[in-house]
Amino acid sequence: MEGHFPFLSRIFLSEQVSSKRLYVKKPSVFYLNYRSIQGSGIATPTLLLAFSKFPEQESQDISQAAERMEMSIQVLKQKVCQKHKRSLHPTDLLSADLLTMIANISGCLPYMLPPKCPNNCLANKYRLITGACNNREHPRWGASNTALARWLPPAYEDGLSQPRGWDPRIRYNGVQLPLVREVTRKIVHASNEAVTEDNLYSDIIMVWGQYIDHDIAFTPQSTSRTTFLNGMECQMTCEKQNPCFPIKVTTNDTLSTGMDCLPFYRSSPACGTGDHGILFGNLTALNPRQQINGLTSFLDASTVYGSTPAIENKLRNLTSKEGLLRVNVKCYDNHREYLPFTDQIPSPCAQDPNASEGERIECFMAGDGRSSEVTSLTAMHTLWLREHNRLARALKNINSHWNAETVYQEARKIVGALHQIITLRDYIPKIIGPDAFNLYIGIYTGYDPTMNPTVSNVFSTAAFRFGHATIQPIVRRLNAQYLNDPELPNLHLHEVFFSPWRLTKEGGLDPLLRGLLAHSAKLQVQDQLLNEELTDKLFVLSNNGSLDLASLNLQRGRDHGLPGYNDWREFCGLPKLETHTDLNTVITNHKVTEKIMELYHNPSNIDVWLGGLVEDFLPGARTGPLFACIIGKQMKALRDGDRFWWENDNVFTEAQKHELKKHSLSRVICDNTGISEVPADAFQLGKFPQDFKHCDNISGMNLEAWQEFYQGEEICGTPKSVENGDFVYCSEFGKSTVTYSCQYGFQLQGEEQLTCTSKGWNYEAPICIDINECENEINPPCSPSAKCINTKGSYKCLHTDPYKLAEDGRTCIGNALPRSVKISMKTCNANSGGWISTLPKCPRET
Repeated sequence: MEGHFPFLSRIFLSEQVSSKRLYVKKPSVFYLNYRSIQGSGIATPTLLLAFSKFPEQESQDISQAAERMEMSIQVLKQKVCQKHKRSLHPTDLLSADLLTMIANISGCLPYMLPPKCPNNCLANKYRLITGACNNREHPRWGASNTALARWLPPAYEDGLSQPRGWDPRIRYNGVQLPLVREVTRKIVHASNEAVTEDNLYSDIIMVWGQYIDHDIAFTPQSTSRTTFLNGMECQMTCEKQNPCFPIKVTTNDTLSTGMDCLPFYRSSPACGTGDHGILFGNLTALNPRQQINGLTSFLDASTVYGSTPAIENKLRNLTSKEGLLRVNVKCYDNHREYLPFTDQIPSPCAQDPNASEGERIECFMAGDGRSSEVTSLTAMHTLWLREHNRLARALKNINSHWNAETVYQEARKIVGALHQIITLRDYIPKIIGPDAFNLYIGIYTGYDPTMNPTVSNVFSTAAFRFGHATIQPIVRRLNAQYLNDPELPNLHLHEVFFSPWRLTKEGGLDPLLRGLLAHSAKLQVQDQLLNEELTDKLFVLSNNGSLDLASLNLQRGRDHGLPGYNDWREFCGLPKLETHTDLNTVITNHKVTEKIMELYHNPSNIDVWLGGLVEDFLPGARTGPLFACIIGKQMKALRDGDRFWWENDNVFTEAQKHELKKHSLSRVICDNTGISEVPADAFQLGKFPQDFKHCDNISGMNLEAWQEFYQGEEICGTPKSVENGDFVYCSEFGKSTVTYSCQYGFQLQGEEQLTCTSKGWNYEAPICIDINECENEINPPCSPSAKCINTKGSYKCLHTDPYKLAEDGRTCIGNALPRSVKISMKTCNANSGGWISTLPKCPRET
């Protein structure tokens, strides 16, 4: 370890990398603004973006570990350079032992190791909530909290982690890259009035695209709000220094806030990648910065169930014998269920200005943390919560011998299959067109274990964001006759950002869904890309500034090191565009090509999101050839690389597959709302009443295909139940087996799988014992200023003098200075059927 740096380990341990000292960071913008939420009831757009991009606990731990590692390496490099009075040279490499120590102390090491895969009968019956072990040879493929896939090497300015456009001295084909906000203003921005209606597809096609995107991709942005090296607030500086990558604005810009920039936080790096890659061995094996996908890549309805055991556990009603999901206990929609409220209270969601004090409607909680961004997305999440519970009750009714775990898993399996069917059968062919569908996806021929299903960086950061250009600026709500309702007037999009009260207090799901079904989507037109609701009023709940979705997209692409437009055209086998004339061959509107060339000067410089967005549509499609290629390749990977794909052998019986094919999004709407007339294909635009059908004439699946005729276990009898856990029956090699599992916060002691033999069950039933979270030294659950107390299934953080508990219920403060955000209080309340937030008792300052 000493090598060229005899003092290195001392610097490392004394300066930055004591895990406890690294752990104490300034709180995120989300927590810092709790006081302002409580005081004014209004959150800033930046806070709302931080809330929607704030990762769940496991993603947060990984993000913080990666950032600790990155920050530590930066400090080391700085110290080494000062010591030797020169820049770090490639020969100045660290030993493997020291690298392992860095990874271990930072908390990265556990996330760099392959997961342990269960070897039981159940591993072939139900997918893991994390998506891990889907592929037996590559257990991390498609799993949550792993790096997004790279289909082309990243294009970083320093080859490792520095975004394109970071250093103004660097030229691309002889010129600087344009500022992203200038690209928005001169090319992307369109007024709310400049909307061309889509004559084929309804507004719900846009909602499904957003919803499915949130099923397969979520990239957490940095959990730190300050620069790593000098601690400056990203909101208060226009200096580019990790994790701040501010978006420059000009003084005459409508978004100008008195500063020369809008804050932008880089996406968190994946552990062991990025700025410190040069220290990790020889130059031929550099590992450039990668970004994390916090969700499973698979089309598996993680929007409904989550992508980690902790989130899944919070969403389940653990006291229900029917395998139900938790629902809201305060609000109902004409006796139908709403999503439960988040346990992060007060949440930053907008409030009804006419509501009395204490009558708060919090953000909703679902499998994905962005469920409250807009009311249409919330409606889709709510629809599938209801569908799960409807299926679970029906399955329990026809299989009364099933326990809660079996009912839950079977309902989850059906809901996941429906997400796959609606997406690949009904949605994707309309987006990429029949020719591209046949070329890139084709018919299903079975599971391919060599196909990596991991969502690619270019798909999630660029191609699938095509849908932003199909968003209507107006939200419509219609009555039972599909007519305007004077009591529910049209709203501008910015009036429904983070506003769940618009659902609970203004008519519920039905009027909103009717508006989506009976009105057209916005057509993506080359000179009408994103309307001003998205470019000038994103997440606006007041006059507290705004954000610009187009600029965020462009800046995110550069942050992720996405290569330019021509690189991706070549990847897809499309001709490279060398000149302005070449560009005119793929973009009919030559005024748009003129503006593009004015800013970018060379087609190769064009950001891939913009280039793909402005291409002429393919026949029968809503995308051009580049995005059709990327979306098509990704969907094939998601389908063929998924061992649990609904059409794969032994996932469903032939009879069950036959029934699943009958179902549709229209049927889901019929079964879970008060709407009685719908289009046969929810995505197809039709006129009411002639193009609508009564729900009695909309086909759906018959669940009798899932009926099991229980004869009991004649030899062994019913297996013993376990406290804080459950079991599921499974058959393997003609033998009856049961596999036990424990609730989150508990671990199994004893045999996981029991097999019925001629002498009875071959083992005693296991037990579920409480996990002591307080023993976790790598990622301690409480801040250094708090004492961790283990509780049944969870833990508490107790604060001691001189600190007191802040208003957020999680942060320890002393002398009015926040000390930590890493304090999570969860205790299991058996009566609530789930996990609730509890506040620790914290001594007040004297």
